[in-house]
Amino acid sequence: MQPAIEAPPPVEAGRMEAVFHKHHGLVFGAAYRITGNAADAEDVLQTVFLRLVRRAGATGEVIEMESYLYRAAVNAALDLMRLRRRNRDTSLEDAAPEARADASRAPDRAYDSGEIRNWLREAVARLGPTAAEMIVLRFFEDKKNQEIAQILGTTPGTVAVTLHRARTRLEREYRAYWGGAS
Repeated sequence: MQPAIEAPPPVEAGRMEAVFHKHHGLVFGAAYRITGNAADAEDVLQTVFLRLVRRAGATGEVIEMESYLYRAAVNAALDLMRLRRRNRDTSLEDAAPEARADASRAPDRAYDSGEIRNWLREAVARLGPTAAEMIVLRFFEDKKNQEIAQILGTTPGTVAVTLHRARTRLEREYRAYWGGAS
């Protein structure tokens, strides 16, 4: 006879339901602003709350629930964007016909088509996790440096420096992508 394997303690269903009802809008909104797609935001929402349920069974309480869920949503959305980008990468030869269609990539047409928003989402996903999270909090969520520092457990000075470097990198990539137009 084999010894019984101990299961993790059951998660209090009512508590999880209350947490979900209170914070699902925050998680969905953060994910939507990063992915730009409701279906992807729903996937992130599900991922974040499944992870929370698993965590509750394994490690116990989350002290700052709103902060934890927000960061989890941003990270899961960025992970999804990175995964999509990796799956979409093509060789230069395969992309050559698209690259020749310069008129279709003109900045005025790109704005109308949403191409700039898509480019920005992908560019943010290429940043390191901390820089990407700070960019999202500052420019997608309109948080101040002090608020970002509190959410991420760092100093406003670190936030300012990281944001400056990330913004400079994004500007450089933007100019390169659009052929010097800005």
